[in-house]
Amino acid sequence: MKFTAKILILAFIFLLPLSALAQVDSLGKTDTLYADIAKLNETTWTVTLSFVNDEPLIGMALPFRLTAGLNRIVVDSVVYGGVAVKHDKDSDILFTGGTSRGVDQFAYKNMRVDTAIQCVTLGLIANLGPTKNQLSAGSGPIATLFVSSLEDKPIEKLNIDTTTTHPNNSLMVIADQLQGTPPDTVRIEMSKATIIPAFVVREPKKK
Repeated sequence: MKFTAKILILAFIFLLPLSALAQVDSLGKTDTLYADIAKLNETTWTVTLSFVNDEPLIGMALPFRLTAGLNRIVVDSVVYGGVAVKHDKDSDILFTGGTSRGVDQFAYKNMRVDTAIQCVTLGLIANLGPTKNQLSAGSGPIATLFVSSLEDKPIEKLNIDTTTTHPNNSLMVIADQLQGTPPDTVRIEMSKATIIPAFVVREPKKK
C-alpha cells in the first residue's frame, strides 16, 4: 500500500462515528487513558494525560469537555511528552522530566479548542513521512493540559470527561499495523488496529 493511501485510511478512521467502532481492544488487554487533575494556582489547573497500552500506537484522537461550574474556562496550552503532576501530602507540584514515550516526536500534533462549548480535541499522528515514530507499549504521561479561567476567577473544582467533537471525533487510538518483533512480525487489519480505551479520571488528593 502506498504511503499516501495509508494517510488517507488513518484520516478516515479518525472521522468515523463512535457507534461504528467496536469498543473492544482486540490486541490484548484494554488500554486505559488516565486524566490526573491538579491545581497549579487559584486560576490555573492542569490535567496530566497518561496512557497504558500493551501494543505500539501510531495515532490518537483525544476529545474532552472541561467544566468548572459557572466559571468559564479554556485549555490555553498543552505540553507533550515528559511532563507530569506529582501529588504529595502538602501540595500538587508541577514538574518536568520523566519519560516522553516518544509522543513529542510525533509528526503531527494538533490541539483544537472550542471555548463556546468548553471542549478541546488533541489529534496525534506518529508519521507523515519515512519515519518510524510510535508510542511503544508501556505506561506513563503523554501530555499535560493547562486550564485557566477566562474571567480570571478562582477555579474551585475542575471536571473533565470524554466527548464527541466536530465532525465526529471520539476517543480512540490507532495501533501500528505491524505488531510483534522480527522475525515474528505480523500485519493486522486496520479494523483491528482501532482501539477505544477506557477512561479514568483521578481527582486531586484532599489536603
